[in-house]
Amino acid sequence: TDQLDLGDEVLVDLGRQGIDADDRLVVRRVPVPGGVLHEVVADRDHQILMAEAALPDDRATVVPVSFKVAHELKAAETDPKLADLVFQLEDVVQFRGRRVLYQWIGGTRKDWRGQGHFRALTEEQEVWAIDNGFDEIIVKTKNRFYEMRSTLAQLAFDVIRFVPHPVECGESKVFLSKRLGQHVIDSHRSRRSLQRNDD
Repeated sequence: TDQLDLGDEVLVDLGRQGIDADDRLVVRRVPVPGGVLHEVVADRDHQILMAEAALPDDRATVVPVSFKVAHELKAAETDPKLADLVFQLEDVVQFRGRRVLYQWIGGTRKDWRGQGHFRALTEEQEVWAIDNGFDEIIVKTKNRFYEMRSTLAQLAFDVIRFVPHPVECGESKVFLSKRLGQHVIDSHRSRRSLQRNDD
C-alpha cells in the first residue's frame, strides 16, 4: 500500500452509488501543531488525519469535517496518564513484543455524521497502522457517547473492558480494541487513490 505523507491527499470514494468526483472526500495527513498535542505525540509514532469535503450548497468551499489523532502506546510509558491507561489494560492487551496504536481523539462535525467520513479516516488509519507494523488499535470512550459506541461497533471494534463509574453510569469508561491484519484491509468499504504533492 502507498504511504500517506504530509502534503499528500487521498481521494476516497465512500462507496455511494453514482458518486462523482465532486462528492469525493479528501483525507490529509496533518503536521503536528504545537502545544499539548505536540507534547503527547512528539517522541512516538503517530498519525493525525483530517477529512475535508465540499459544502453541499457551495461546492467550491471545502471545510474540515472529521479528524483523528492516534499515537503508539507502549508497555513502559513514563507519562502518568498513559502509564495508567496501560495499567488498566495490561490484563486484556498484550503490549510486550507488539505494537499498539491508541486512538486518542477524533470526531466528526454533527451536521456531517452518518456520511462515511469517520469510516474513511478509520480505514486510512488502519492502512497506515498495518504498514507501520502495528498489531492492534485501542480506543477509550464513555458509556454516554452512544453514537461513538455505535460507530465503533460498526467498524468492528470489540469491547475489552468496561469500568463502571461509582455514581453516574454514563461516565463509565468503555475500552475497545481492533486486532489488525490483512482481514481488516479486505473488509474496507471505501476505495482510495493517493495523489502525491510534489511541491
